[in-house]
Amino acid sequence: MLLSPPLLLLALLLAVVPLGTARAQAPGGGPPAVSVTRVETKSITETSEFVGRIQATDRVSITARVTAFLEQRLFKEGTEVREGDLLYRLERAPFEAAAAQQDAVVADAKARLANAMITLKRARDLMGTPSGRQLTLDDAIAAERSQAAQVAAAEAASRTARINLDYTEIRAPITGKISRTSITTGNVVSPSSGPLAIIVSQDPMYVTFPVGYRALAELQKRYGGRGGMAAVTVKLRLPDGSIYGHAGQVDYVDPTVQPNTDTILLRARIANPPRGPAEPGQPVERPLTDGAFVSVLVEGVDPIAVLGIPRAAVLADQQGSYVYVVGADNKVELRRVQIGQSTAAVAVIAGGLKEGEMVISEGLQRARPGIVVAPAPAAPRAATAGR
Repeated sequence: MLLSPPLLLLALLLAVVPLGTARAQAPGGGPPAVSVTRVETKSITETSEFVGRIQATDRVSITARVTAFLEQRLFKEGTEVREGDLLYRLERAPFEAAAAQQDAVVADAKARLANAMITLKRARDLMGTPSGRQLTLDDAIAAERSQAAQVAAAEAASRTARINLDYTEIRAPITGKISRTSITTGNVVSPSSGPLAIIVSQDPMYVTFPVGYRALAELQKRYGGRGGMAAVTVKLRLPDGSIYGHAGQVDYVDPTVQPNTDTILLRARIANPPRGPAEPGQPVERPLTDGAFVSVLVEGVDPIAVLGIPRAAVLADQQGSYVYVVGADNKVELRRVQIGQSTAAVAVIAGGLKEGEMVISEGLQRARPGIVVAPAPAAPRAATAGR
């Protein structure tokens, strides 16, 4: 059967129209389905994020206190040492000889003092006899005092020799991880040789982070009634994106604003335990390393009650943030909102919405202002780890 030209043209047009388009334009297809969430009061923890750097609480450069040959290195480079551990041993023989020599000088001075004391006693005893003379007594007193001074000087020199002898054993002044040695055994070291090694404490650690002066003023105002900066906890986001398992507290606020950046330096103290059991003489792995950059999360201790909606329900354009509100007649309304201090999962509404209103949280691509939708309650989301 042959079709007339008008009917043939209509058949060709229907053939090129996609099936999905034909269905979408078909009358009676119904309003688009969306998921809605009720605006309600939620408890959230206020969080502010900054960039910080890990810093050891103690750092010591190990230097020689005397000039001598370096005989032994008694630690493994890169391991952790304890306070008092013997690190280096210097040549002792010259210092032992010097100490023995000073001991002999002390003995000689004490013998001379004993003789001077005897002479003084004899001079005093003779003062009551015809042979006693005041001049002799005065000389004896001066000699006794001079010898006493000689004994004190000799004893001081002996203590100095003993101190120098003790300096031939270089011990760790703090507990921490020790660096590689900069001078090997067999070389002569002295106070001018520079650091032999560096010890960096490991647990706890500091994290320092600059905060804008205005931001710090807002934080202090926010927590002023709850103890100030002592009312916040500090958490870290590590470079791999994970949240560090230990929290810290701010223990220092710099008293000066940096003029070139208008920031104030804050410091928090945080634990840095080993990842696993520590093997003697082996390097110890810890999550935090001195000098590393981290993200610092400053959180309030107590949750606060706010109007909140899912973060996914908030859209933004050049005019700011907005949401789609579904009214009683299921008609969509575009509503401008003000966003407060939020988390990654919850957007805090500072203005623009009232408790009990319904906002579209899923199916936003199908919503347009003024159209009628078919709303259904959104499925509850699982809690998201971290922020």
